[in-house]
Order: sequence, then structure tokens, then C-alpha cells
Amino acid sequence: MPSSLPRVTRRAVLAAMGVSLAALATSCEGPQAARPSVGAPQELLPAPVDSATASPAPTPAPTKSLLREFSVADRKAVESRFTGHVPHDWGLAIPGLVTRTPSTAVALTFDACGGPGGAGFDKQLIETLRKLHVPATFFLNSRWIQANRSLSAELAADPLFEIGNHGTAHVPLSVTGRSAYGIRGTASVGAVLDELLGNAPHVHELAGSPVPWFRPGTAYYDDVAVGVTSAVGLVPVNFAVNADAGATLPAPKVASILGGVKAGDIVISHMNQPSSGTSAGYAAALPGLLGRGLHFTTLSQSGLTVPSVPPPA
Repeated sequence: MPSSLPRVTRRAVLAAMGVSLAALATSCEGPQAARPSVGAPQELLPAPVDSATASPAPTPAPTKSLLREFSVADRKAVESRFTGHVPHDWGLAIPGLVTRTPSTAVALTFDACGGPGGAGFDKQLIETLRKLHVPATFFLNSRWIQANRSLSAELAADPLFEIGNHGTAHVPLSVTGRSAYGIRGTASVGAVLDELLGNAPHVHELAGSPVPWFRPGTAYYDDVAVGVTSAVGLVPVNFAVNADAGATLPAPKVASILGGVKAGDIVISHMNQPSSGTSAGYAAALPGLLGRGLHFTTLSQSGLTVPSVPPPA
């Protein structure tokens, strides 16, 4: 559904948070020296479950359709349909992006970006979610999956969580090569399809079924790329609340932002930067949010539906 958020520049938003564009750009793509070394990604151990208090495993919600395997003919049909279209909108909250759930439930989403400086794993964050029985959706980039294969499989298999598609090369989704945070985006409809579909087999295999949720690197889209995303049966997901500004905020700021979360919000944070303030901020804020009676959900349990994908003409 279209976002109702006011249009403001990302520079103004980040300035209000006390975050520079340069700092945000390094959170997933920048040199490892941009933050303290965290060593090799750790294996995630299954959390103990208290059968007397644990929430029952969620049952996958039915959807209207799921992404089917795209053939060469499918791809050519989509390229023919959108090639030559000139984008008019660009940003984080343009028409066609999903930024809220259709229910009162809050959807926590965490990106794992991969690449230099972005292949880490925030074990403490996952342990907090498990301890409090809070579900979440993890958007995994193909490079993060390649660097963390066993962790990816374990997260996908945990009934408390689900995974989404965070793209192949972790770049903005554009048909003209527009950049966000210094990262150049895709520059054609074909490149958009590469970014959408290149990672799809990996997340499908991990999940054991087609994964309809997509968010690009940097979360920036133009309106033509949004249309291409929907045309292949993926849901272009963004957010109503940015809780950690690319894993650059200290824990008290993360907790403060989370304190303002409202029913129906989709929240974005990162789970690939264990030295950031994200996990501590969530540990501080989640008990209070649960105490307010907020209900948390995965995207699949939120009531969102998936676009139908017609056969190629």
C-alpha cells in the first residue's frame, strides 16, 4: 500500500538522527576499518525453549499467489513491458512500496547486507528476540548467505522467524543508475531483474518455498523498478520506522526510536553489525513495547498479500 509519510530528504532525516550520509554508507558497504573488527561470523546455537511459556509455532498465512520460476520468456515479457518507461519518483516512501502492515501488528525486519564490512552476525540480537518470543523477518543478501550458509539455514528453519530477499549485489533499485549513499543503483530493467531474481533461488532453497518479500540494498527504489518488482510476483517492502539508521546509532537512540513504534508499523534495522548499538537498543526497548500490548508479526503473518503473476504474453 502507498506510504502516507511526508516527503522529506534523506539528508534531513539523517541529520535529525545525528547520522551522516558517509557513516550510513559504510554500515554495510564501507571498509571494515569503518567500525571495530568483529572477527569471523559466529555460529548461532539453538535457544533453549521453555515449553510452558513458549509461543506456539506460527502457521504460514495463505497468500493469493507466490513467485513462480521465471523462464527466459517470462523475463523477456517483463523487459518488453517496462523498457523505455521513464521514472518520476525516487526514494524510500514512494507509491507502491509497502511500509505498514494491514493489521495492528508490528513487523520487525532486519537487513543482512553482506560484502566488505557487512558479513557479520549480531548473535545477541537474535538471542533477545528468541528470549522474548518476538518474531521477525530477516532480509538476506546473496553475499551474506554465501558468507553465512549454516546461519542462513538455521534462521530460515526457526519457526519464530522468516527470511526475505535483500537482492543479489545489494544496490538501489533503479532503471537509470541512480545512487543512494554513494552506492550506484541498477541502470536498466534487465539489471533490475538481475537484482530481483539472482538471489531468489538462494532464499527459496533456504525457506523451502518461494519467498515473496523483497527489499533492495539501501532500500531506495524508483517507481519503474517498483512496477518491475510487483510484475515478477515480489512485494516491494520498505518501512515506516528506521530504528538504527544502517546500524550507525548508539543503543539509547535505537531504544528511543523503538519507543515510538505504533501498531501496524514495519520497522527496519540491521542484524549484520554486532558491534553496533542495535542489539542493546532492542534489548532495552522490547520489554516495554510488549508491556504496552504491542503484537509482533512476520510479514507473512501480517495479512500482506502477494501480486498475481500472469503467464507471459
